[in-house]
Amino acid sequence: MKSNMEGMFVRNSANPILTAEDLPCKAFFILNPGAVKFKGEYLLLVDVFHSEGGIIFWLARSRDGVNFNFDPAPVKWPESYTWWKENGVYDPRITQVEDEYFIMYGSHNNALGTRLGIVKTRDFENFERVSICSEINNRNGVLFPEKINGLYCRLDRPFGGGEHSPCDMWMSFSPDLIYWGESRPVMTTRPAHWDHLKLGGGAVPIRINGGWLCIYHGVAECCSGSIYSIFAAILDEKEPWKVLARSKYPLLFPETPYERSGRVTNVVFTCNALLENDGTLKMYYGAADACIGLAEANINDVIKACDSGYRFML
Repeated sequence: MKSNMEGMFVRNSANPILTAEDLPCKAFFILNPGAVKFKGEYLLLVDVFHSEGGIIFWLARSRDGVNFNFDPAPVKWPESYTWWKENGVYDPRITQVEDEYFIMYGSHNNALGTRLGIVKTRDFENFERVSICSEINNRNGVLFPEKINGLYCRLDRPFGGGEHSPCDMWMSFSPDLIYWGESRPVMTTRPAHWDHLKLGGGAVPIRINGGWLCIYHGVAECCSGSIYSIFAAILDEKEPWKVLARSKYPLLFPETPYERSGRVTNVVFTCNALLENDGTLKMYYGAADACIGLAEANINDVIKACDSGYRFML
């Protein structure tokens, strides 16, 4: 295994564990899966750039969490609304709430841009549309696994400019997953850090002692373009818009050839972090928008990296 420059998340020796060549049909790139453990299997809901140029979701399954096989056909995604034509989908985050699984994802309209959508399932075979739940130009929606003060809570990242405009992480609340409000900023970019340009939610927040562990991506800009890396922060348990601690350094940084060169360059990007019984965080991440890697870390080490005084340790 090869560790990153901080030695926090450790890459699996089989990386990349999935490429477009593993699909049962022709496709160009795969990336940024949502992940969940369901009925004894690891499921990845994968972004697939198919041969026609759009993005669809495709499920891959594994018993051991390393060796995955794609389903014979892509997910049968529900029809879009008549008032919002969905031309593409991407970057799903899967949140379990009791016996239902809510998928918050980017819903793209070719003419208007991207909004956040929510679809739910109980069996990962049948999917039901819940809502298109944000204004235009909002991405990186992540639904908390519990209500906060009686309301559903999500992280999101609105942006008013182009791809290279500064963006911060926000939070919104809803009584029903349809109507959202009380929006407020949560975390801002940091000058002279690897998240100085923009940042956004990554994994579904994980409850820890007195707070929520939030794995997120940060973006820096350099002479050759953008660099995406992985960070962590701890949000207050009851007032999650308050940041209690935050890692100074990337916990995973694009270093390997498959992370530095692909559809884009210098990207590691996650939509998940699965907590195992032994305290291991399994993170399936998109590498250079072209393939999928697996990296692991102990959750207490990640908490320590947030400079938290260790008071949140499991």
